[in-house]
Amino acid sequence: MNLFTIDIRFENDVVIARQKTRAIAAALKFDSQDQIRIATAVSEIARNTFQYGGGGTAEFRVDDSRKMLLVTLRDRGRGINNLDEIMAGKYVSQTGMGLGIVGAKRLMDHFQIETKPGGGTTVVLGKEIPHQAARVGSAELKAVLASIEHASQDPYEEVKQQNKDLLNTLQQLREKQEELAQLNRELDETNRGVVALYAELNERADFLQQASELKTRFLSNMSHEFRTPLNSIMALSQILLDRLDGDLGMEQERQVRYICNSAKDLTELVNDLLDLAKVEAGKVTLRPSTFNVTSLFAALRGMLRPLLSQNSSVVLTFEDGDSIPELYSDEAKVSQILRNFISNALKFTERGEVRVSAALGENGTVIFSVADTGIGIAAEDQERIFQEWTQIEGKLQRTVKGTGLGLPLSKKFAQLLGGDVSVKSEPGLGSTFFATIPLNFAGETEIVSVPELERELDAAKSPVLIVEDNAETLFIYEKYLKGTRFQAIPAKSIKEAHQALGSFRPVAIVLDVLLQGEHSWELLQELKRSVPDMNIPVFVVTVIDNREKALALGADGFHTKPVDRHWLIQNLQNAVWNLQARKLLVIDDEEVSRYLVRSVLAQTNVRIIEAATGRDGLQKAKDEQPAMIILDLSMPDSSGFEVLRRLKENPHTSAIPVIIHTSKVLDDHEREMLSDAVMIVSKESESRERLLQTFTEAFNRAGVSLIAKPAIGALHV
Repeated sequence: MNLFTIDIRFENDVVIARQKTRAIAAALKFDSQDQIRIATAVSEIARNTFQYGGGGTAEFRVDDSRKMLLVTLRDRGRGINNLDEIMAGKYVSQTGMGLGIVGAKRLMDHFQIETKPGGGTTVVLGKEIPHQAARVGSAELKAVLASIEHASQDPYEEVKQQNKDLLNTLQQLREKQEELAQLNRELDETNRGVVALYAELNERADFLQQASELKTRFLSNMSHEFRTPLNSIMALSQILLDRLDGDLGMEQERQVRYICNSAKDLTELVNDLLDLAKVEAGKVTLRPSTFNVTSLFAALRGMLRPLLSQNSSVVLTFEDGDSIPELYSDEAKVSQILRNFISNALKFTERGEVRVSAALGENGTVIFSVADTGIGIAAEDQERIFQEWTQIEGKLQRTVKGTGLGLPLSKKFAQLLGGDVSVKSEPGLGSTFFATIPLNFAGETEIVSVPELERELDAAKSPVLIVEDNAETLFIYEKYLKGTRFQAIPAKSIKEAHQALGSFRPVAIVLDVLLQGEHSWELLQELKRSVPDMNIPVFVVTVIDNREKALALGADGFHTKPVDRHWLIQNLQNAVWNLQARKLLVIDDEEVSRYLVRSVLAQTNVRIIEAATGRDGLQKAKDEQPAMIILDLSMPDSSGFEVLRRLKENPHTSAIPVIIHTSKVLDDHEREMLSDAVMIVSKESESRERLLQTFTEAFNRAGVSLIAKPAIGALHV
């Protein structure tokens, strides 16, 4: 709807445009602040139209479709050459040109400008009409336009009105400033209370975090420490039951079966505790993969067959799952949830059927259900069964043992996978347990609250590369090595292990066999065969007893999990000692003399290489590059004088220090010929202590430290 048009030819027309703009804004129910904003924006562009555009027009209209007051100002000027610079706020002329355009844009809801060189400039300003304006009819609007047409056009009146608007605005700003100051004072007082509260909460949070870490550590360590003796008890019980060491009486067999069953129950409790500790600690490794319901049910059917043999009155039925699309989730966790449901159903169903099925749910989920014809669960107990350690009292429950952790653990696993569990049951009519699992897992594959090991190398400690994907096991290694001279550097995959070996040389490697779905046997072979020069000791530590295979592939040691701390530290000590060992070449044709040197230096950091002839000695000196050579002077194929000369002439061996070890009495000329030797040591019978002291002095002269081997445990700190 077109309202009116104003010609802008004189400066007084700018004032008129402002007056009429404010009047029409008031008629359209804009509040006083918006009236001032619209009038100011229009007057700024109108002034530009008069001052820079050589005059023009201002057209007022209402856009009914957009509910907006639009003012279009056109001039007949030369256009604006640097419009982009002006709109970016980077240009200001001495007269202020550019500020009005940017300011008008900020004051309005709609702003559009078009300019052409020599073709003038068009600016469209728009402001959304308030909802109250809907009550303004066309007749009322025409009356307002008539009053605007006959209104006073005195510029002084407009100046007075502007001053009044300015004073009102200043008063409002002063009131807002006072309100803001009061609000700041209140916030300041509130902040003091909040800071005190946060300090107290932080203190409580630290305490709870420490308590949680202690609990998790205790459960984890306890579970690991219990597993080994429990496995031993079950293995020994089975040996007795298999009569490998003789027959058992009926009463003895019953007692051994009691022992074996108790150990199995306790193992189940320990496993549930460990899983629960991982979930509560926020550390569970999820390994999503693609699988189908049919293969999942087939695996469950095979695993649960032994339970069916204990109760022939119950039939376990798996419905066809071919209609369910493939899932991308953690198959092991889903299997564990259903295994807990099914084992409970079989325990608490005396006769009838346990039926396992799957159906598509809402929002891209699959609903697994396990329905039984068992004793059922009372309504008041249906929430309690998902709480830890809860076991419902009843006749059948007293005869069936359980940990009270299976259902809570299933619930936590389902929630980690993005789903949940539920139950429907009536006493005497059976129960149906449901697990709702998303078809596509989209969460984190690993949630870790166990502290990550530091990857930065400590120059004061010897690095040990721990190739292990389990964060808790890495945490245990870190605790084992705390307070020793060793530092655990983690690598959770073979790729990370290669990256670590490319950046530093560890004194030893502790290697797990199973790493996130990949085997590390090839890494062991590579370390021991493809890269023999590295000579890094590798100790395989895993849950499966593959000692023979590990040692056959070159492992320097093997231990089943959980690893013994003393075994670990002792093997690392030996690894460090072997790295510190220095090669010593003994060139002597007398076996007794070589044996004497070996025995004297047996408890030092030297690794002795022997040569019985001068020719063999020269070759080994070139190939082995020993740190020191002990040379006899009398040999059948060549004299020690000749060997020494050839050693010093060869650039590959000239820098190797040589100790002359001889029983020959030397004259001055011969001593002169041996001037390149570090020291001449006599073979005359001396005590072992004296000979070791002499060798130590000779090594020190050559700049090679000879260190006595410490006793076991000396390297612990």
